Amino acid sequence: MLKIAFPGLGIGPFDVNRVAFSLFGRDVAWYGVIICVGMLLAFFYGCHTIKKEKISTDDFLNILLFIIPFGIIGARLMHVVVNLDYYSTKPFLEVIAIWNGGGAIYGSIIAGILVIIVYSRVRRLKILAVLDAFAPCVLIGQCIGRWGNFVNGEAFGTETALPWGMFLSSTGKIHHPTFLYESLWTLSMFLFIHFFLYRKKRYDGEILFFYLGFYGLGRAIVEAFRADFSFPVFGMRFSMLVALAAFLLFGTLFVLGFARAKKQSVEGTTDGERAEIPKETNDNKTDESETDHDLT
Repeated sequence: MLKIAFPGLGIGPFDVNRVAFSLFGRDVAWYGVIICVGMLLAFFYGCHTIKKEKISTDDFLNILLFIIPFGIIGARLMHVVVNLDYYSTKPFLEVIAIWNGGGAIYGSIIAGILVIIVYSRVRRLKILAVLDAFAPCVLIGQCIGRWGNFVNGEAFGTETALPWGMFLSSTGKIHHPTFLYESLWTLSMFLFIHFFLYRKKRYDGEILFFYLGFYGLGRAIVEAFRADFSFPVFGMRFSMLVALAAFLLFGTLFVLGFARAKKQSVEGTTDGERAEIPKETNDNKTDESETDHDLT
C-alpha cells in the first residue's frame, strides 16, 4: 500500500491502493479506470468539435475505432524504445504487457496523427481540420490521465522543499509532483482553446499547431524536474528533446499561420472597405445570429 502526503500543505499521509476493484477474479487498476474516464470525456467533447469542423459522426466514430488501438500500440512502442536497455533482456510477453503499466504519450500522439492523415486522405477530408477537432480531446485525456500516475506513485520529480512537495512512502522523500504540473498545464491549454482560440479560429491547423507547440513547451519544462533519466540523447532526456523540437517546429508554424491569416484579413478589409460597407453590415448581423446559435 502506497502512502502519499503533502506535508507543506498539511495534507495526509493517506493510503493509496492501485487496485480499484476486482472483476471476475481479476484486479482492475485505478490507472485504467482513470484513463477510461479521460477517454470518455474526450469523446463527448469531440462530439462538439466535429460539428465546428463539419465532420460527420460516422467519420468521427470510425477514426476513434482506429485511433484507440493504434494509440495504445504507439504509446507502448515508444515506451519500449526509450527503455530498450531494460526490455532487451525481457521475454516478449513482458515487452507487450501494457496492462502492467508503461506508455509514452508522444508515441500515442504520433500514431493518432498518422491514423487521421491516412483516414482523411481515403475519405477526402480536410486533414488539418480533422486534426484540429481531435487536438483538444487529447488534452482532456492527458489532463485526467496524469492522475493515474498519481495513484501509481510514478512520474514524480526530483526532491524539493517547496510547500506543495509530495511525499512518497516508496522513496521516503518529498518530490516535485510533476504529474500535477503537467495536468494543470494541459488543463490551461484546453481552457484557452475552448474559450478563446476555437471561437476565433483563423485557419485550419491553428488548434493543432498550438497544441503540439505549447504542449511541447510545458512538457520540456516538466521534464526538467523529472527524477527518472532514461534514454539520454546529447546529454538530455529523450522526451525533453522531442518536446523542445515540437515547441520550435509547431510553435513557429502557429505564429506564422496566425500572422499570415491576420495579414490576409487586413488586406481583405482594406481592399473592400469602401465598396462593401453595406454588405459587411449584413454579414455581421448574420455572424452574430450564428454565434448565438453556437453558444446555445
